[in-house]
Amino acid sequence: MTIMRDAPIDGPEFRPLRERVEAEAYVASVCFKHGPPRLTGVELEWTVHHVNDPSRQLTADLLVKALDQHTPRTLRDDSPHLPLPGGSPLSAEPGGQVEISAQPKESLTALHATVTADTGHLADLLAAQGLELGSSAIDPYRTPRRMLDTPRYAAMEQAFQPLGTDGITMMCSTAGFQLCVDVGERQDLAARWAAVHLLGPPLAALFANSPWMLGRTTGWASNRLRAVLGTDPTRTYPSRIDDDPAAGWARRVLDTPLLCVRREGRCWEAPRGVTFADWINGALDRAPTVGDLEYHLSTLFPPVRAQGYLEIRYIDAQQGDNWLSPAALLVALLATPAQVDAVIDVCTPVADRWLKAARDGLGDPAIAKAATRVAEIGLAGLGATGLSAGLADQVTGDIERRLREKRDQV
Repeated sequence: MTIMRDAPIDGPEFRPLRERVEAEAYVASVCFKHGPPRLTGVELEWTVHHVNDPSRQLTADLLVKALDQHTPRTLRDDSPHLPLPGGSPLSAEPGGQVEISAQPKESLTALHATVTADTGHLADLLAAQGLELGSSAIDPYRTPRRMLDTPRYAAMEQAFQPLGTDGITMMCSTAGFQLCVDVGERQDLAARWAAVHLLGPPLAALFANSPWMLGRTTGWASNRLRAVLGTDPTRTYPSRIDDDPAAGWARRVLDTPLLCVRREGRCWEAPRGVTFADWINGALDRAPTVGDLEYHLSTLFPPVRAQGYLEIRYIDAQQGDNWLSPAALLVALLATPAQVDAVIDVCTPVADRWLKAARDGLGDPAIAKAATRVAEIGLAGLGATGLSAGLADQVTGDIERRLREKRDQV
């Protein structure tokens, strides 16, 4: 479900954009598609390790051998790139992380079945070459190293380098869990947009799963979220919560500096500080196109990204099938306008505690209080998620265990 194009595109996307208002209108229309909330999708990322030595660096050749006919073309350009048996396309991240993007379903039980089958198949492919999926949201052992040699990722590394090490860490060492939900009806959009953002600190803390880096604990509950937020605030910090999310998002997209510019050849580096709005105003040697704008959208990495649906990106990758817990909790919390209003009331007091959530997790009393309350609200609403009774019990047990373990530490 991620927008990702590493080559120029044909068709109407070549239409040039001459005015900012035209570009903003396009962003607002394609990124916020209204309708009854119905579908849920997930994107799951993992680091990949040698079973007998997880600190050993991975090579592209071995990963290609393991993934075989499912190998993404960013790793082998002549690969057939077949989807996994359940229909999930497989992609690779710059450091050799692997990601599946499960096709959206109306039922979380159906989604769980698809993800379980595809994850099992992927794990079997890796195991045949002595590899395994990581269990943490950040590589606990290895220094970040870019494996994918594409113009996009070379330009990203170059752009992030002057800002510190968080950029290369985010690109090459992190693994996230992403939930994709429908935007919802037009009259509910502002509240849903507010809720999915306000849930960020409590749920990031509740599901933090990346305390180790380079073989030691760092004192941060989520080193992954810390690295993401530290990469480039213009593109990784939360969006503003306001009464017109579509207009606000469109302004942010246009005012964000270019990360890369697609062109012939290997060099896609963008002039530093030039925004997409500047490009429309003549900052580069050609006018941008609709395709360029779509590609620019894929270079923003905030905790919530609008792509025609809402992509919730602030939760760490989970071990095994524990991804179902944050997925079910979020779906339940967004199921009705009343649930959404309750979320806003509970989470507003901790709206700005993103870094505290990354550092302290549930050790922050205010965040722990909000996380406990939203867990209670969400677990009481699991009936709206389409989960089977057995899976609902699994989710309830997992979330209650997390909260209980934190209480026991206090």
